[in-house]
Amino acid sequence: MECAPTNARRTSHVTKTIGFTDIDFDRNGKQVGFLNLPSSVHDDAWGVIRVPLTVIKNGQGPTVILQGGNHGDEYEGPIVLGEIIRDLDPAKVSGRLIIVPAINLPAVVAARRVSPVDGLNFNRTFPGDPLGSPTQQLSSYVNDVLFPLADAFVDLHSGGSSLSIIPSAIIEPAEDAELARKNRAAVAAFGAPMTVVIANLGDPRTSTSSACRAGLITVGTEMAGRGTVSPEAVKVCRRGVHNVLHHLGVVESADPASVPTDLSPAYEIAGHRAYVLATDAGVFEPYHELGTEVKAGQPAGRIHFLNNPARAPEVVHYGLDGVVYALRHPGHVISGSCCAVIVSACKDFAA
Repeated sequence: MECAPTNARRTSHVTKTIGFTDIDFDRNGKQVGFLNLPSSVHDDAWGVIRVPLTVIKNGQGPTVILQGGNHGDEYEGPIVLGEIIRDLDPAKVSGRLIIVPAINLPAVVAARRVSPVDGLNFNRTFPGDPLGSPTQQLSSYVNDVLFPLADAFVDLHSGGSSLSIIPSAIIEPAEDAELARKNRAAVAAFGAPMTVVIANLGDPRTSTSSACRAGLITVGTEMAGRGTVSPEAVKVCRRGVHNVLHHLGVVESADPASVPTDLSPAYEIAGHRAYVLATDAGVFEPYHELGTEVKAGQPAGRIHFLNNPARAPEVVHYGLDGVVYALRHPGHVISGSCCAVIVSACKDFAA
């Protein structure tokens, strides 16, 4: 690990992190500790942000990063990663697991999507800045320190406080054809009820997009949401993570034949028309449940104006044919809020 720079002008181009950890990434066994990021604030001049970090290593084999808590109000992933940290015997591992179950720790503690420290969305800050704000330092640590150690990356998301989402495994588009093939195979092994290609409207600042640029086999998820814990989604997540680790050769499966090799029904979020957006502030009443097949132009729901009951509700419409994949939670919206998301059959990946 590099020392903290004493001359920013001279060393900034080689600085990877000012964070520090007592964990030895090359040592066999299970090490449970922290990434410590210096944090000098009003009431703690020389404190640190302590991000939980675990390494489980045994001999030779692939290195897989398991990340949860990218957003602080998404819980299934951190729960499953905590189970792995507590329960997995290093002797059962062939290779190395780097586990960060609450990477965006300030947001996790606050149960918020974005960090209360600097107001940033961790998943829109990659590749980060080693000398930037705390969130930028965290994304830089993942991008510049962890990614170079790894062969694969699993980023466990849920719908958070504002969306309810069908549990699904996510394919991050990759320009390299061979990496795209490996991503599809790993997502198939996860075995979620639905597979969705999500490009985040081409935004390159996400963790999965950055992982693909680093050449890592990449798997994402969306596990339910509404700011709660779904028992069924926890089961899907737990089974899926184990399946991917078996697929990558890091752990054995009690029943290898049960690990899927074919993609579940494959869909995509096909551009901006897939999003149903609120046209005004009010309360959104959806017309359909998750999983409903709908048509472009069909009413998606209506926005009620509770402060002006004489005003007729405003109807919003779907922009694409497809399936209702995500719905707004809670009901209150402002202009531009995402009320619903439609996924369409993905022609590139037949089920």
